[in-house]
Amino acid sequence: MKTTPRLNRSVQFAFGSATLTLLVVGAVSYRGIVASSESDRWVRHTHEVLESLADLRNATRSIESSSRGFVLTGRESYLESYRASITGEEQDQLTIRSLTADNPAQQRQLSTLTRLAAEKIQFSEMVMGLRRSQGLEAAADAIRAEAGLRIIDQFQGTVRQMQDEELRLLAQRNAEAKRRLAQTKAVLIFGTVLGLLITAAAGWSVQRDSSRRERAEEMLRDSEEKYRTLLSRDLSESKESGEKYRGLLEAAPDAMVVVKPGGEIVLLNVQAEKQFGYRRDELVGQKVKNIIPKGFAERLIADGTRTAAEALAQQIGNGIELTGRRKDGGEFPIEIMLSPLESVEGILVTAAIRDISVRKNAEKHLAQMEGRYRGLLEAAPDAMVVVNPGGDIVLLNVQAENKFGYSRDELVGQKIKNIIPEGFAERLIADALRTAEDALAQQIGTGIELTGRRKDGSEFPIEIMLSPLDSAEGILVTAAIRDITARKKAEMHLLHTVEELNRSNEELGQFAYIASHDLQEPLRMVASYTQLLSRRYKGKLDADGDQFIAFAVDGANRMQRLIQDLLAFSRVGTKGQDLLDISSEDALQQALMNLCSALEESGAQVTHDPLPPVQADETQLVQLFQNLVGNAIKYQSPGVPRVHVSAARNGAKKWIFSVKDNGLGIDPQYFDKIFGMFQRLHKREEFAGTGIGLAICKKIVERHGGSISVESQPGQGSTFHFALAGSEAKTMKASGG
Repeated sequence: MKTTPRLNRSVQFAFGSATLTLLVVGAVSYRGIVASSESDRWVRHTHEVLESLADLRNATRSIESSSRGFVLTGRESYLESYRASITGEEQDQLTIRSLTADNPAQQRQLSTLTRLAAEKIQFSEMVMGLRRSQGLEAAADAIRAEAGLRIIDQFQGTVRQMQDEELRLLAQRNAEAKRRLAQTKAVLIFGTVLGLLITAAAGWSVQRDSSRRERAEEMLRDSEEKYRTLLSRDLSESKESGEKYRGLLEAAPDAMVVVKPGGEIVLLNVQAEKQFGYRRDELVGQKVKNIIPKGFAERLIADGTRTAAEALAQQIGNGIELTGRRKDGGEFPIEIMLSPLESVEGILVTAAIRDISVRKNAEKHLAQMEGRYRGLLEAAPDAMVVVNPGGDIVLLNVQAENKFGYSRDELVGQKIKNIIPEGFAERLIADALRTAEDALAQQIGTGIELTGRRKDGSEFPIEIMLSPLDSAEGILVTAAIRDITARKKAEMHLLHTVEELNRSNEELGQFAYIASHDLQEPLRMVASYTQLLSRRYKGKLDADGDQFIAFAVDGANRMQRLIQDLLAFSRVGTKGQDLLDISSEDALQQALMNLCSALEESGAQVTHDPLPPVQADETQLVQLFQNLVGNAIKYQSPGVPRVHVSAARNGAKKWIFSVKDNGLGIDPQYFDKIFGMFQRLHKREEFAGTGIGLAICKKIVERHGGSISVESQPGQGSTFHFALAGSEAKTMKASGG
């Protein structure tokens, strides 16, 4: 009578220990699943940031391409793409700002990106404004100033820094996820081993104490003696063989159930008791459908075309996934393995039953992740291909099928070299100095231009962007592939157009020089003879005759001045000297000496601050000062003309010169017009001139790598500003001293 309480205590201890172990393992599993889900969310978040950064970079390239297209062609159609690209860029900035709201470092980088994008748009607007107002040459000169290239380089560098930061965070989060997964695995293994040990100890205790349970022992002994003869000829010969078979069942790590052809349970082990929640005496003699409702018993039933042995033979050795039912009614997934055992009553079936709940949950989680990832692939606007470390294609989207002309099942499992012959697979190969991960890391976040090959053998230019993806197989590589055929054609067209424009400009410049030079001789003859007519016949003809001769003399003189100015304009680009370190103050003094007659006649007062040495063509700098000061003296209301020349440092190498006067002033609406060829704001009767002087000034300044502008209001005088590079010797001395 004392045996039963001891047995109950052992069972209670085993049940309590197993429950506690199950709770601990369940809690750790739940924590692992939560951590895995959080890690997946951050991985998706990082990929979204990387994709948005790539979109932002593409939008910036589109802005650059559209603005240059407009500059080269002057077509308004490029402005639609330009404005659409600006809108897309702003949307990408908002998306990135939202995605990186939790990262102060990325927010600071994004502020830099926003500023650089605004500078780039402002620069593009300025270049297009020059194209509208001053023509292609002015816009091309502004582009050659490399201010836009500097902004683009800074922009691309900032984008790369943000991508590197996201990749660093991705690696950090993956490492944390792996660490948590390892901890979870360790706890699960420890909990499972502990549970097995506790169960084994409880089973051993129950088995030891069961000898004291006389009635239960008698029933179990009778059952075992009865079915021992059914299990095997060897089992029927001795009690020792039966005990050996039972020992094998109890030692099995899985639940073991022995079933008669009619579906009745004749024997089971302690793992089966634990698995299904029944005591042994509650299951022996019951139908197997009580614990496996569907799929098991049906495999033991003969029909008109096969025996029970033949029916069973079709399943032997195969893992069969079914559903088990516990005593409390709860169901769980199981995998059973059937094994036949001959007996005098027919074929008995030994079923090894394994709980596969954890595996099913993992498979479900994996399927969900794959579904989400596949959804992202299919939604991508570019062709997307996922490649394993061996260069085999494991996944692709419909865009890749359309791009390369293959169906999906024709590419999965094939080598990436079939569609990208060169340049891709080599980036996945390790060498003596680097691992495959290091080789790949050198390419991540970089747009790589390669050649793709379609199914029909035709090739086309592509740009690929690589992205790493951790998996059970190692690091997979996701490649975003974009067809850049149109872009390449546009680049070739742009290059050809630029070459044609340069050739045309050279020919026009040469023509202007030759034409103006060759026209001087016949014009000089015309001017000489009209002046001779004026001197010889003045006063001898009537008033109309004298007036006609005066008109001819004036026209010839104006034509000479016009041709001389045209010749000077053409010589700025073709006959210029090397830029040397010279004194700008000496150049101004030379210009004033050339203007001495105009200074004496007008009584003008010209003053200047100390002027710096600069890098310039001395002859052209003298002409620049002479034109600006001469205009300041010429365009005056009654009074004494006053002109002041000054210079101020702007940055490390540039000097900003200012020529300020107290003349008539200029309406702001004409600021761009006055620097064009043959542009005059006054009638010829008011002020002499050809309208080329300021155009020559503009061309001289631009040849020196600078720009010229004006500040003025009518009646308040004007100030002309232009920039020149400082002397190298002066700069070196300043930096060294």
